[in-house]
Amino acid sequence: MKVLNGISVAVVVTLVPQALLGELLKALLPIFPAGQNIINLVGLTSSLLPVIIGMMVAVEFKLTPIQTAVVAISSVLGSGVATAQGDGSFLLKGTGLVINSGVTAALAVGLVLFIGTKLRSYTILLLATLTILTVGSIGAFVTYPAVKVFTIWLGKLINGTTELQPIFMGIILAALFSVLIVSPVSTVGIATAIFMEGVSSGTANLGCVAAGMTLMVAGWKANGFANSIIHIVGSPKVQMANMFAHPRCLIPIVLHAAILGGIGGAFQVTGSAISAGFGLSGLAGPLAALNHEGWGWSAGNIAIVLLCWVILPFILAVIFTRIFEKIGWTQPEYYALRFT
Repeated sequence: MKVLNGISVAVVVTLVPQALLGELLKALLPIFPAGQNIINLVGLTSSLLPVIIGMMVAVEFKLTPIQTAVVAISSVLGSGVATAQGDGSFLLKGTGLVINSGVTAALAVGLVLFIGTKLRSYTILLLATLTILTVGSIGAFVTYPAVKVFTIWLGKLINGTTELQPIFMGIILAALFSVLIVSPVSTVGIATAIFMEGVSSGTANLGCVAAGMTLMVAGWKANGFANSIIHIVGSPKVQMANMFAHPRCLIPIVLHAAILGGIGGAFQVTGSAISAGFGLSGLAGPLAALNHEGWGWSAGNIAIVLLCWVILPFILAVIFTRIFEKIGWTQPEYYALRFT
């Protein structure tokens, strides 16, 4: 759980700027060319994900600064984010392999804790070298190839199946992500790790939208305006404790997500690996769909996006909230947020 929590924090810190600004600025480039500079900055930020994964995992284990730096380096070595060039330089591209970054960081933490204070005054000289030589090599040359093959296979399986069966897979992916978005697991981390793309990403994003919209509507009486819209502009994860306390509240969310995912699959809504787990936050989902190859900002596509990301989610949220309140399975107090 500490490793997963560290990865989740790292994913949010490094990928949120790109999700919030990247897609928006791409759409504004024709009238704001200088936005390309910001796109480049947030792109570089996302490529620093392996570094931050190592740092955040180390923080979870309360390691010293030297130990934290060693774990961060190991995470980068196991990520594959940097490729050696013939002239001695390195090409930094993408986010690397998220799963293997976490695996390598975990191995590095294990070695660091095992060594402890055994090196004494030689710690600053030997700890990094020993860890890079052992854990770095394992992450880069042993686990990386295996994890890469598995994650690419899984991503292709999900993306390919969704292309063949968009409605059926849309239902499954949306329902799954609607539950994950209110759990400790990072939806963005999963989508990025398995390279979700196209319709699989779009329908998964709709699952997050369904969760956020349902929680906003269902808890409106208990939370008021400010705490209600946080489910949309922020994240539905603020309801994690309430979902564990009242698991029946997940039923209207999952039903809503399944219907919305099926409709999204029918419309072939799309997205990117980064947008899949964000829902409506920063308009990441709608903008990723409109900016995706093969789509574009036509009147028809804009209408589909408004229907799938705003109109239907709100209508379905109201319907399922009233149904489950009427049968006595849920009530507004179950969704009350208490931040003080």
